[in-house]
Amino acid sequence: MTDTKEQARIKALYRYNLLDTPADGSLDKLTQLAANQFNLPIAIVTLVDTDRIWFKSKYGLEVNEIGRDPGLCASAILSDDIYLVEDARNDPRTLANPLVAGSFGLQFYAAVPLRTRDGFNLGTFCLIDKNKRYFNTDQQKSLKLFGEVIMEFLELRMEAHNNLNEMKAKLDFYERQRIS
Repeated sequence: MTDTKEQARIKALYRYNLLDTPADGSLDKLTQLAANQFNLPIAIVTLVDTDRIWFKSKYGLEVNEIGRDPGLCASAILSDDIYLVEDARNDPRTLANPLVAGSFGLQFYAAVPLRTRDGFNLGTFCLIDKNKRYFNTDQQKSLKLFGEVIMEFLELRMEAHNNLNEMKAKLDFYERQRIS
């Protein structure tokens, strides 16, 4: 990714004001639902920052973030389609990844980028297992649908936040006018 394009993507990420925010019950329910739906132990809503991958919502995992390099989500945001690794120990893209080769033992990774309306991939919605798995076409369609619902939720959250800030600014303006 070119520096200019990556800088624009990071600017878009910060526009959503999501990094380091508290857990969100609605997203947490979606990650749990997805884990149950796909019968997988881990589901995560990730945001790929400049130097880290931060987890906005997670199910089946205790950590809140990992380093960006060499993160699978950092690779997944480079695509506009599903990033699928069904057998990580035999996939050349993941052989050297510490999550695969190390003690965590990742074997399966499926992610869909969380794409903004203006075309930036903020992060991913991903599913993880320590066993190899195979995803059929219907499962891939469902994964994409989960990603779309999550992104719509994030868009609505940002719009509500922006509308609240606008309303506060107008009230402050009217209050200053009333006082003077």
